[in-house]
Amino acid sequence: MNEPELNSTASAQLLVAESDLASALGSDPLDFFPPVFATSRMVALMELAAARVLRPFLGPGELSVGVSLDISHNAATPAGNTVTATARYLGREARLFLFEVVASDQGGEVGRGTHKRAIVSTDRLLAGAARRGGDASLTGC
Repeated sequence: MNEPELNSTASAQLLVAESDLASALGSDPLDFFPPVFATSRMVALMELAAARVLRPFLGPGELSVGVSLDISHNAATPAGNTVTATARYLGREARLFLFEVVASDQGGEVGRGTHKRAIVSTDRLLAGAARRGGDASLTGC
């Protein structure tokens, strides 16, 4: 299997909207989160950047999936700012692909960490999800 060259990078950008704020996450009136960029949205952006590094190496019927993430979210970003996540390929750990991920906004770095991804068969992944119940489609992956 081919793999990215060490230190290969890819990025993903997001203009932070109201729906990307931590305050949009609460589903109970007692939940309170501040109106700043949600950590969960930063994680999603970091995953997207890492997936883009692997995209050229996927075979037919394959996709990459996140396996683990160890990050810190160190600065608050308000709505209206653009956040850019960049993933840098660090090499393999057995079948897993390891990345350094960094997110920044206009003020500088807002988060960083490491992320591991695996390349899997789309059919196998969806079959496993179907065995767990519910609708196993690629919508929202």
